[in-house]
Amino acid sequence: MPLISMTGFSRADGEQGLARWHWELRSVNGKGLDVRFRLPPGFESIEPRLREELGRHARRGNVQASLTLDRAKTAAPLRINQDALAAVLGAIRSLRGEVELAPPSPEGILALKGVLESAEAEENEDERAAFEAALVSSFGVAAAALAKARADEGRKLETVLREHVDEIERLTRQAAASPVVSVDAMRARLKAQIAELLGASPSLSEERLAQEAALLATKADVREEIDRLIAHVAQARDLFASGEPAGRRLDFLTQEFNREANTLCSKAADVSLTRIGLELKAVIDQLREQVQNVE
Repeated sequence: MPLISMTGFSRADGEQGLARWHWELRSVNGKGLDVRFRLPPGFESIEPRLREELGRHARRGNVQASLTLDRAKTAAPLRINQDALAAVLGAIRSLRGEVELAPPSPEGILALKGVLESAEAEENEDERAAFEAALVSSFGVAAAALAKARADEGRKLETVLREHVDEIERLTRQAAASPVVSVDAMRARLKAQIAELLGASPSLSEERLAQEAALLATKADVREEIDRLIAHVAQARDLFASGEPAGRRLDFLTQEFNREANTLCSKAADVSLTRIGLELKAVIDQLREQVQNVE
């Protein structure tokens, strides 16, 4: 299983009866799984089911999920508001005792505000539950599509990461092959440094001289850092091949890479080794930037 990116986009359309909708999901990198929903009013109750569904497809990332809903309506049946009609007819009878009126027409009475009204069909509980289930099912399709998009992006991302790790290995082996890292070169530098130390402080005791020599030898030897870098390269490749979410472990590993590269630069006794160390740091920074997108 390749690495999975936390970056992706998906869309799923659905319909039921006269209702039409579409889901849009967008994902970017994040420390955990953080989901923000944009739902039409009245549909907040389905959010827990949506979160559970998304959790089946993603472990990390900042996800924005929006639902656009269009519930087209048929022409609602009309009904007479009996209370409003009674009030209108009562008013007409009252006026006839006061003024001479022509008989009112039925259409005129029905045209009065409030007498004729639409009878909206009410959605029962079963219909509401079926509609919400259809929305959740459609969201599941969008979540699966998002997972696929993230996996596709992850395959591309893994190629880039492997190239960075290959370059880190190349530079590390170049440092290991440098003449200044050889035992003979380190022995010559140590001998010169001890001679310089004795010239500056001829009265140094043998014990103090041994301590200073050990310290100088430690500072001059970069073979331990090179060995650790090679080990980290192998560990990174193991994580690529593990088939498990590796983003956090790769992020930690890049910190270890960077620590060894810094130490290599600080110990470098030659301009060429310093240059290699700086190139290493540049590649490691690129690796770490890309690792931030790995789930």
